[in-house]
Parts: sequence; structure tokens; C-alpha cells
Amino acid sequence: MTRLPVLAAAVASISLAGCASTPAPTAETLGTAQLSLANGAPAGTAEIVAAGDHVSMHVTVSGIDAGPHGFHLHTTGACRAPDFKSAGGHLNPTDNEHGAENPDGSHFGDLPNLQVGSNRTASASFDLGHGRARAMEWLFDADGTAVVIHAGADDYRSDPAGNAGARIACGVLEQG
Repeated sequence: MTRLPVLAAAVASISLAGCASTPAPTAETLGTAQLSLANGAPAGTAEIVAAGDHVSMHVTVSGIDAGPHGFHLHTTGACRAPDFKSAGGHLNPTDNEHGAENPDGSHFGDLPNLQVGSNRTASASFDLGHGRARAMEWLFDADGTAVVIHAGADDYRSDPAGNAGARIACGVLEQG
């Protein structure tokens, strides 16, 4: 008779152990960009964050006109004002065409439009996909990567840049 309560307790503890969850991986900042406007005024920050193999970007901006703005990763870690063309084109290591609405899929530098509120601020997070190893390789290569905000909205289809207009803010991603 004493075996039955012991057996029941053992089964219950095994069942409860199966319900235990694995703790979420700790987030680690892989890189940060200090964004600036063409006049040199600070415009915010962008952080590349990894939790396990999941990589995302967190951005906070201020001083940007209200509305949607194209937001992209660019091929070169250089942000020379006033036009920020030193940042090169969109970061596209997989040679895809531009745009979330492209039937073949977008490229790595494509990010959703940044929605800036009437108070001229925005905060957003974007999934970068492709895993940690690839993101590190592509973002922190020899010539670096720039984070760029455009004057207008990305139309998600026009190649190569989404018809988003002039580059109005830029920051170089610094690893660590």
C-alpha cells in the first residue's frame, strides 16, 4: 500500500518537471549607432540586439518630421553630411531586389517604415532575421554599416531604394 502514494508522487513530480519552461536567452547588445541629422544635431540611437540566435534592431529617434520614413541599413559605415551618400546603397548581401512587397523577398537592409509621431519622436523594434552569425558578418564587415532614415516613406517595391527620398539622418554602427 505504501508503494501507491510513492508512485503517485513520482509521477506527479515528473509531470510537473515536463511543464517547466526554459528561460529565455539573455539579450546582448551587438552594436549601437548614434543617429545625427545633416546639421549635426542628435537624432537618436539604433541598437542591434541578440537573444540567442534571434537578432533585432531597436531604434529611438527625435527631431524627425511626423509621418512614415524609409529606414534602412546601408553598405558603408560612413555618414558624411549633408546628404549621407557616403553610406552607399542598401545592405544587400543576398543580392535580392528591394521591397517587402517583392515576390522574391526583400534584402537584408530593408526595414519597415519608421512611424514618427506628431511630437517628432518614434520608438520601434524590427526583426532582422538571418541569425546571429550572418548578421554579425554582414553588419560588422571591414567597411561597416550605416543606419539611415529617409525623408519619405519606403513604397516597399521600387528597386533599389523604395523611392523614399533624401537621407535625413544617419549613424554608423559600432560593434559592442
